[in-house]
Amino acid sequence: MATPLPSDLSTGTYAVDAGHSTASFSVRHAGISKVRGTIGIAAGTITVGEDLESSAVAVELDAAAINTGDENRDQHLKSADFWHAEERPTWTFTSTAVTADDDGYVVTGDLTINGVTQSIDLPVAFEGAAVDPFGNKRAGFESELVINRKDFGLTWNAALETGGVLVGEKVKIALDVSAIEQN
Repeated sequence: MATPLPSDLSTGTYAVDAGHSTASFSVRHAGISKVRGTIGIAAGTITVGEDLESSAVAVELDAAAINTGDENRDQHLKSADFWHAEERPTWTFTSTAVTADDDGYVVTGDLTINGVTQSIDLPVAFEGAAVDPFGNKRAGFESELVINRKDFGLTWNAALETGGVLVGEKVKIALDVSAIEQN
């Protein structure tokens, strides 16, 4: 049996509006604080089918478009120690299934970071749809998840004199997406 869509979400193709969307992250630093940052959204398409099962998501992130508020740290993250942004400039997410759960929706798909692909379940909340002052029909989505950076080959670290390591393994990712219906 097909799962119906939210009543205010029209079928069709939506382009992710990078200027009104954010991909952010946070990770433990020295075990006592968090480093927060954003990464650029290069492109994205959300295809809303007649039902959830025929819907799809594809997004590209720009590994070089990072901002943590510290240029030296940003350059280090772009380097071969972490993201190899020069060799692997694009990160991707391509859905393989869209389903409903008690809290909203789950978009299962393949996340590729640093040339390594892992299947993830992305919990998604549909925040609604509206027509903006320019006549564009928009749909809003939010998501939060935690990944282990080592699962994507991001293993660089430094030992601390007091014990522990400089960079935590768990990375919290938050997405706030505005998408515009294409005609």
